[in-house]
Amino acid sequence: MPAEGVGLLGVIAVPPGGNVELDLLLESVVEGVLVTGTAATTVEGECSRCLEPLSAEVEVELTELYAYPDSTTDETTEEDEVSRLHDDLIDLEPVVRDAIVLALPQVPLCSPDCLGLCVDCGGRLADLGPDHGHETIDPRWAALQERFDGNRDNPEEK
Repeated sequence: MPAEGVGLLGVIAVPPGGNVELDLLLESVVEGVLVTGTAATTVEGECSRCLEPLSAEVEVELTELYAYPDSTTDETTEEDEVSRLHDDLIDLEPVVRDAIVLALPQVPLCSPDCLGLCVDCGGRLADLGPDHGHETIDPRWAALQERFDGNRDNPEEK
């Protein structure tokens, strides 16, 4: 794969220089070469809820026809509708890249039940526990709260 990686770097992607393992069957058919098989790789990124690093295995199925020059398929289809052989060579990179990118989750999660981050302190809710909370006081009542807190320290003042 290319040196810049595949996917959305920083969110979820095959890291730069990452390996993609191909298991392919190439068959000669009337209109060209039919490529079928799988591509497997490891993707890395971060959870969209808690921002923890994550890693996952991705395996995608591939099926692509590479049309022979001057075949009926070559003559009756637009340039971007079907892949073509160029000087008896097949360029698998665009097909593999597209298949992997389409298989990546739009919202990667470290686990389906990830709780995310606390909106007040930014801590990871899974680490903070179920008792975690922050007492918030309406700013309009803050002066009254301060007065009551002062009376708790000195109960004789009323």
